[in-house]
Amino acid sequence: MGAARGVGLSPVGALLAAGGVVAVALIVTMATGHRSEKAGASIASATGGSLAGLGFKLKAVHVQGASEIATPDILRAAQIYQDQPMIGMDLEALRQRVEQVGWVKEARVVRLLPDTLVLAVTERKRLAVWQNGGRSHVIDEAGRVISEADPGRFPTLPLIVGVGANEAAATILPEVAARPRLAERTEALVRVDGRRWDLRMKDGSLVQLPAVDEGAALIQLEQLDQRSRILELGFERIDLRDPAVVAVRPRDGVLPGQLVANGA
Repeated sequence: MGAARGVGLSPVGALLAAGGVVAVALIVTMATGHRSEKAGASIASATGGSLAGLGFKLKAVHVQGASEIATPDILRAAQIYQDQPMIGMDLEALRQRVEQVGWVKEARVVRLLPDTLVLAVTERKRLAVWQNGGRSHVIDEAGRVISEADPGRFPTLPLIVGVGANEAAATILPEVAARPRLAERTEALVRVDGRRWDLRMKDGSLVQLPAVDEGAALIQLEQLDQRSRILELGFERIDLRDPAVVAVRPRDGVLPGQLVANGA
């Protein structure tokens, strides 16, 4: 009604005009056959075009819940344009297009007449950069690839490597993050045989975790580091695959693997 007043029409006049367009469209459709198929489309198109002329056309789009980096991809997927008729717009189809964007977990579309559209989205949380088959992808907490995300723009995300690493990352990454001394020295987490993890450290050393009870192994490593500051001393490899014995190989490689019973 505000849009109608802006173009010099009274509210009653605007409604009568729109009603007249609907009636004409209905009569034409019923007279030309395929009544049930065409009536709805004709009425929506005629009404939308008529009310667009009265000011009911798209002027503003607000994207809520999306980051600055995700918003352009969402707007492109929405396929909406300036001055598009507000009435007759297929909001369900619009919602489905938005939810096809990798950034988006779910979306809701709200039409605010006369001229505003709100796209309210829940964005997927970025979990890690997954490297596999020579390619890198940003993944969410479910291991799903966010295809629009450029891994190079997220240097602070942890790096995971290997087949199946994306599916298992949500379990191991919080365990590593809970140990800042370990996390700050870890370069990548490498999935081995789809069963377990190796932690590749920034200084080139390796921490081998067991296939089960990774948390207990990391507690064992944490206790060893508290006693001997082993993460600072440097090593070639720490083998935690056997819960009864921690095997540490010095970096110089001269001595054979040193067995440390129960982490002592």
